[in-house]
Amino acid sequence: MLFDFAELSAQARYKLLASTVVPRPIAWVVSRSAAGAVNAAPFSFFNVLAGDPPTVGISIGNRARDLPKDTLANIRATGEFVVNLVSRDNAEAMNKTATDFPPGVDELAAAKLTRLPSVKVTPPRIAESPVAFECKLFQTIPLGPANTLVLGHVVAMHVRDDAVLDAMKHYIDTPKLDLVGRMHGGGGYTTTRDQFQIARIPFDRWDEEAS
Repeated sequence: MLFDFAELSAQARYKLLASTVVPRPIAWVVSRSAAGAVNAAPFSFFNVLAGDPPTVGISIGNRARDLPKDTLANIRATGEFVVNLVSRDNAEAMNKTATDFPPGVDELAAAKLTRLPSVKVTPPRIAESPVAFECKLFQTIPLGPANTLVLGHVVAMHVRDDAVLDAMKHYIDTPKLDLVGRMHGGGGYTTTRDQFQIARIPFDRWDEEAS
């Protein structure tokens, strides 16, 4: 079945993309306005884009066509944000912060989440999250009238102590983080527990292993 995106509505294109590009990691973004108001919201059009410099990207849609969401407005105003990752234990709390609250509402307080101070940026991180990236804004790129791509450089990272196998070697117990990803539909999520391993085939062994 061919879907010609030139002939489809924005909603139809979104449904097709969100139903097939799965699972998507979730950026649970905490930002702070120039006046000091804290905002938290999840975004699943997100990923890590580079290791050097360490860069994350988040696509943020507008609240209305010409009205940016608080997260984007805050990042533009301050140049800082924190990306928290979502574990199975705090997925329900994350979902509460996705509620379309009016501007100025403290989503962390509404979801009964705990703030922890960041080290290099002003917005706090979420204590219940197993991983948090403190980020400085690198660039915003308009993707059209409804979405903006936010690129941020990671300047510090927090990992829950019991998930660090060897701090000197930077070994993380990834399964212990029990992270979740966004799936299709209005409320579809998945855990990262179901895994399998495929070894990379060296070129000098291609003939014997690839057949």
